[in-house]
Amino acid sequence: MNTLKQLPLMIVGLLILTLSSNVLALDIGDKAPKANVEMKNVDRSMISIADARGENGTLVIFTCNSCPWTQAWSERIARLGNEFRERGIGVLAINSNDPSRDASDGFERMQQEARDLGLQFPYVVDATSNVARAFGASRTPEAFLFNKEGDLVYHGTIDDNAHNPEQVKEQYLRSALEAVVQNADVPVKETKAIGCGIKFRSS
Repeated sequence: MNTLKQLPLMIVGLLILTLSSNVLALDIGDKAPKANVEMKNVDRSMISIADARGENGTLVIFTCNSCPWTQAWSERIARLGNEFRERGIGVLAINSNDPSRDASDGFERMQQEARDLGLQFPYVVDATSNVARAFGASRTPEAFLFNKEGDLVYHGTIDDNAHNPEQVKEQYLRSALEAVVQNADVPVKETKAIGCGIKFRSS
C-alpha cells in the first residue's frame, strides 16, 4: 500500500529529473557556451572555442579514444575536419571523458590518436567536463556546427552508418559543412547523436 501511495511522487521525481537533465541542451540558433574556456591541446598549447573559430564557421566535436562508435567514425571525422579546416571552418575536437574510468582516454593516448589520424586541428581536454555539460553533449561522437555568425546550425551524428562506410546514404555532417561554407541553409539541422555516453568527471 505504501508503495502505491509513493508511486505518483516517484513519477513526478522522474519527470523532474528528465526535464532537468535537458536544461543545458543547445537549440538550433544558440551560441557556443564556455567559448572562452582554455583547454589543453595535444601539442600542450592552450586553446578555446573562440580561438578555434573559423571565418566561415566552427565545428565542435565531442569525442574520445575509448568508444567503439568513435573509433568507427574516427577516420571520417579526421578527413572532414582536415578538409573543411582548409575551407574556412574552425575545427575543435574535445575529449570530456574521465580518464580514471578508462586509461585509453588519457592525454598521451590522445596525442597518439592525433598522430595516427593525421589531425590538422586541435584535440583538447575538457578537464572538468563542464564544456560538455554546458553544450548538453551526452555522446561520443557528437557534433555541433556553428555558422560564421556563431549560431548553431547543425547538431547530431556524423552520418547514417558508423560501421559500414560504403553503405552510408546520408552524410549529415558533410552536407551541413558544405551548406555553411556556401552560406546556404543546412538541409538537416538535427539528428540523433549515436555513440557511447560521455564519462563525465566529478563536478
